Amino acid sequence: MSQPKTDVKNPEILVEVRGRMGLLTLNRPKALNALTLEMIRAMTQALLAWRDDDKIVGVIVQGAGDRAFCAGGDIRMLYEGKGQDMTYSHGFYVEEYQLNTLIREYPKPYVAMIDGFVMGGGVGVSIHGSRRVAGDQTLFAMPETGIGFYPDVGGSYFLPRLPGKTGTWIALTGARLNASDALYCGVATDYAPSEQHHMIVNRLVDDASAAKDVAEIIDSLTGLPAQSGLRRHRELLDRIFAKKSLENVMDALARSDSDWAAKQHKILSGKSPTALKVTLRQMKEGGNLDFRACMQMELGLSMKFVAGMDFYEGVRALLIDRDNTPVWDPDHLGDVSDADVSEYFIPLDDANALQFLK
Repeated sequence: MSQPKTDVKNPEILVEVRGRMGLLTLNRPKALNALTLEMIRAMTQALLAWRDDDKIVGVIVQGAGDRAFCAGGDIRMLYEGKGQDMTYSHGFYVEEYQLNTLIREYPKPYVAMIDGFVMGGGVGVSIHGSRRVAGDQTLFAMPETGIGFYPDVGGSYFLPRLPGKTGTWIALTGARLNASDALYCGVATDYAPSEQHHMIVNRLVDDASAAKDVAEIIDSLTGLPAQSGLRRHRELLDRIFAKKSLENVMDALARSDSDWAAKQHKILSGKSPTALKVTLRQMKEGGNLDFRACMQMELGLSMKFVAGMDFYEGVRALLIDRDNTPVWDPDHLGDVSDADVSEYFIPLDDANALQFLK
């Protein structure tokens, strides 16, 4: 993996102009480059400035260190606000989703050099860009159902649009994709060996003098990884994860004689029942909405989750105490009714709805 140069003062994000490219380096390697609110604001400010700067022809975003592009958002601050007013949580998600939308609608090439962990918030600052170049160590996942949450940062939009039911499977199980799987599913657009990522960045910096050059340079320096192992499970995956309810999905997995299906059943059995049912409904809703409508829906979903208890219990069990034994409430799929799920999809009032950047 490339190891970007870091500043001695160690700011959380390095914002540079090199050649005619804007370069953003997420710079919290010890925290796997997890996004803070300050990083989100710095990225937004830089992208807005570069959007209107004719000297900048494209943007590159990369992660410092050799372990992660970005392993998610820094949710400890949200956890520490448990039971308090939702002002910080609301503000965090508003600014994160505004950034996701800015990237999705960005008029210039936006190149994410993804390698190592790419999870949660890290997905949000990569997947919506025009090019996502995966390296050998890529490990992409949306593991939110395991912490009593749901795949946000635009998951409502891009996951239902992946091939077949791969997006629903990724959303529910938190499946981890390597570079080959990521390219196969369309999560990555390109592949290059990790040790060549710095060369791609340098070529873009040295040779891109117009927006069209960005695509040509990437095309000339990328290729194909090994064949995806996910291919052999696609027929079974598409059939089972097309079921209309979680109960039907679990029943189909249990009835299958496939070792792969048995593994998926075990994984889902440990997730938050509420998060699973909301996520399945999210996939169905998001497949019929445009991007901005998805982000509006997600802000409402996020505020409902942080007002409940499964999210805090999941963060406690997996990230704080690390006992890996969350106690979900309710703890059975059958105890989560359709009416309970529908409550999560009630839109926010106008005062709390997502306002997009100009």
